[in-house]
Amino acid sequence: MADYLVIVESPAKAKTIGKYLGSKYIVKASMGHVRDLPKSQLGVDVSNGFEPKYITIRGKGDVLKNLRESSRKVKAVYLAADPDREGEAIAWHLAHILDLDPQRPCRVVFNEITKQAVKDAFKSPRAVDMDLVNAQQARRILDRLVGYQISPLLWKKVKRGLSAGRVQSLAVRLVVDREREIKAFVPEEYWTVSALCTSGNESFKASFYGYDQKKTELKTQADVDELLLRVGKQSFIVRQVKASERKRNPSPPFITSSLQQEAARKLGFRAQKTMAVAQQLYEGIEIPKEGAVGLITYMRTDSTRLSETAIADARTFIEQTYGAEYLPEAPREFNVKKGAQDAHEAIRPTSTAYRPEDMKEILSRDQLRLYKLIYERFIACQMASAVLDTLTVDIAAGDVWFRASGSKVKFPGFMKLYIEGSDDQAEEEGFLPALTVDEELTPRPQLQPEQHFTQPPPRFSEARLVKSMEELGIGRPSTYAPTIDTIQKRGYVLLEEKRFVPTELGEIVVDLMKEFFPTIVDADFTAHLEQQLDDVEEGEANFVTMLDAFHKDFADYLAVAEKQMENVKIEEELADEVCEKCGRQMVYKHGRFGKFMACPGFPECRNAKPIVKEVGVACPRCAKPLVERRGKRRKVFYGCSGYPECDYVLWDEPTGALCPDCGEPLVKKRAGKSGKETIQCSNSECSHAVSEVKDETEPSA
Repeated sequence: MADYLVIVESPAKAKTIGKYLGSKYIVKASMGHVRDLPKSQLGVDVSNGFEPKYITIRGKGDVLKNLRESSRKVKAVYLAADPDREGEAIAWHLAHILDLDPQRPCRVVFNEITKQAVKDAFKSPRAVDMDLVNAQQARRILDRLVGYQISPLLWKKVKRGLSAGRVQSLAVRLVVDREREIKAFVPEEYWTVSALCTSGNESFKASFYGYDQKKTELKTQADVDELLLRVGKQSFIVRQVKASERKRNPSPPFITSSLQQEAARKLGFRAQKTMAVAQQLYEGIEIPKEGAVGLITYMRTDSTRLSETAIADARTFIEQTYGAEYLPEAPREFNVKKGAQDAHEAIRPTSTAYRPEDMKEILSRDQLRLYKLIYERFIACQMASAVLDTLTVDIAAGDVWFRASGSKVKFPGFMKLYIEGSDDQAEEEGFLPALTVDEELTPRPQLQPEQHFTQPPPRFSEARLVKSMEELGIGRPSTYAPTIDTIQKRGYVLLEEKRFVPTELGEIVVDLMKEFFPTIVDADFTAHLEQQLDDVEEGEANFVTMLDAFHKDFADYLAVAEKQMENVKIEEELADEVCEKCGRQMVYKHGRFGKFMACPGFPECRNAKPIVKEVGVACPRCAKPLVERRGKRRKVFYGCSGYPECDYVLWDEPTGALCPDCGEPLVKKRAGKSGKETIQCSNSECSHAVSEVKDETEPSA
């Protein structure tokens, strides 16, 4: 019979921790939160100190019954939920339900699920931290006040099913404002002139810099004509050669937002997927001969701080693996950004002993890719700086100056292992040939004028949106992914080609919020609220006083909106098809996965169908058109429009031409990492020769 009951949130975490604690402990899962505000009402007594009305979450009855029975059979109960506000709140709610005194040492926290960390945590249990609990309650109540009082207005004035949120509405505004900025953008013409130079057997490119060493912009064709006239038949002479050495330092270890951004850039992961996979790595992975092991530290953090033990582990690994020259003299420390809570370490592997290359047969593909990213970023952050040799050369043709820059790696340092990705593609600098002052370039360089136009700011990708939210102080590490998921579910934004586009509905809601609830969609105000929540967590502010100050102004906005907000009519876009069930003209709707057709007679008629995109190729079996479809995992394929009578399918895009050897459709195939596109027969048994196609697609930012 066990002496102690330990309660965590998930079965995976329970399994990992149970292995470390031994037979005297029984570890069970609460399956997340056990109490919450009711869905059917506001659940907050505004006139009585914002007293929340908590109820047991539906479906948790059997879980709580089991926990109550287990708690009566042991000497003590320990609450070991995650080490953050949500985890503290879960512990507090469990203490209430199980009749535990939250002021007694019943709370156990650890930043990583390793044997040593868990055992150390159980040596020093503490009381439930009510400052953390109150910060969580304040956030929950704030969100409930906004959501449950603005949403009914939107239902009544705009459309049923809409919602507003304290963070989500501002996230939608960012997308809407960016789209309007793009539409209002007026391109401006500018020109560049490159000189294609040769020195010895090596070629390089120099760009026009200016006249008489003064930076000059080329805005029109006339500016270019003047430049070409001034160059005339002048000789191109090397005037200055400046060699230097530049150091490049590694990026800090991951925090939640940077992990989501880098996983999006390098792995193509959505924010929600990144957090789900990280949760699995944190809670424990079954390793042969060892059992369940937590491979990374807690993944919801905004601190780049690392423990002394972790740094020592990394430095030992670097010296043994790469050599002493790759180890800086002193451990690297990274500045914790302003406003960071700094409650936890950065996201890192729990031990360098679990190398990614040794985990290939243990982890799933997604787990391995994310773990490798976290592991290499952590090791790299403690490695020596990279050293680059740089060369800048100024070349003059009369009074017209050109400049060329190049660099090459002298010592790779951390770059031997890891280089941070970027949202912006920059042209790489090659190294320049050995040039000397007063050298005349022969043959004479060729000049290449190019016209350009300034580009509008890009639409938000998930990575860019997370970065903007972080920079503006909107939300916290635990809220980025859920917020992005929510604004898509509500139909306020769509993800097109991995970029967010606002829907008409999103624009209407943002405009109404800006008019009637301006503070809710104001970045500075929202960031100030987040700071106040942090102050509550630190015990420096009273959460009831904070809520009262917010609600006084909010109630005034609400009263005005109730009286003055007019009904908004959303014009639905008509489709070319008629509903075969009731005869109404179908309309286009926006769902989580894009546009689809639906009957406007909902809820009387619930008919809906996908938008069929023909690809201009006939099915080789039945001659009906082939159409573009999407599978359960959103993968595009091409199937017969006569399905289910005809189940012909292609997994690659048909070209419209037929194989001259067997008559099956020819398809476009893109080769692995090279990205080269080829055309080949869709019949795997056909040996029709493969021909290469020029890839004219533009790389994504």
